[in-house]
Amino acid sequence: MSRLLGGTLERVCKAVLLLCLLHFLVAVILYFDVYTQHLAFFSRFSARGPARTLHPAASSSSNCSRPNATAPSSGLPEVPSAQPGPTASVPPPCPDLPPGLVGRLLIEFTSPMPLERVQRENPGVLLGGRYTPPDCTPAQTVAVIIPFRHREHHLRYWLHYLHPILRRQRLRYGVYVINQHGEDTFNRAKLLNVGFLEALKEDAAYDCFIFSDVDLIPMDDRNLYRCGDQPRHFAIAMDKFGFRLPYAGYFGGVSGLSKAQFLRINGFPNEYWGWGGEDDDIFNRISLTGMKISRPDIRIGRYRMIKHDRDKHNEPNPQRFTKIQNTKLTMKRDGIGSVRYQVLEVSRQPLFTNITVDIGRPPSWPPRG
Repeated sequence: MSRLLGGTLERVCKAVLLLCLLHFLVAVILYFDVYTQHLAFFSRFSARGPARTLHPAASSSSNCSRPNATAPSSGLPEVPSAQPGPTASVPPPCPDLPPGLVGRLLIEFTSPMPLERVQRENPGVLLGGRYTPPDCTPAQTVAVIIPFRHREHHLRYWLHYLHPILRRQRLRYGVYVINQHGEDTFNRAKLLNVGFLEALKEDAAYDCFIFSDVDLIPMDDRNLYRCGDQPRHFAIAMDKFGFRLPYAGYFGGVSGLSKAQFLRINGFPNEYWGWGGEDDDIFNRISLTGMKISRPDIRIGRYRMIKHDRDKHNEPNPQRFTKIQNTKLTMKRDGIGSVRYQVLEVSRQPLFTNITVDIGRPPSWPPRG
């Protein structure tokens, strides 16, 4: 019995000795690691010449996943940017993949959203909703066009979320709210045509046009609001559709075309009064001119819609299905070349340019049946 007990104690003592040895080795390693760090720290003070500073993008970080996050597009202070003078150096081209993007965003519509707050969050945005990155030169100049009537509540949320997103995407852009005057039937596509023409009147440099409904907010800032070789459909996975594309030819919500692509399809149709049909007509125009729709990954092209009742005087268009079937016959005569309207007011607000227009009245439809 005593021999067994003695053997057990011997094994315990050996285990304790090994643990002590291991602890000693760890302590020695940590000691030399701390010593090395201290040596590196003090050696910086003895280095000759001015110390190098970190690149702003590497030395600063911001959590932009919060709903009201408005991190500047670079570590440089944001100031209203101006056109470079004769002696000013031109910033380098903006990167294809902006380094300050966050990815998935938290989007909610419960917090109060006064315009004053949104303006404070975006000090670099100039009067009229114009912005240019201070530290790089974008490849495109983007006009964001919003068809609008009686949606002030939605517009505040749109401005709150989209301005920070567009700034992080390093875009040179302007925001245009095309407000339909009066209470006649709403005409989304015609308002988008008006926005295209009026934006170019203000700045002929616009070469990319993003057409966005005011109630749709992207849930990922990697969904870049740019134009490419083909027309772009951004809002491919809305929450109201279960974050899926409702059908293959869907082109509604948020889309983008270059100036050349827009003119190639003769713009958008002007004869879709009321809800529905115009986005399918636009899809037909793109297909008939030999172009194809490009889309982001479905995990990136997710959108939240601000819930609301259907607007008054925006009832479903009873002629929409017949018109969609006749796009090939109507697209050459009905479009950007035939749009008629009257500008009633142009108001440059701190975060957007409001253009109020009279686009006329819909024709009298024959009774159905």
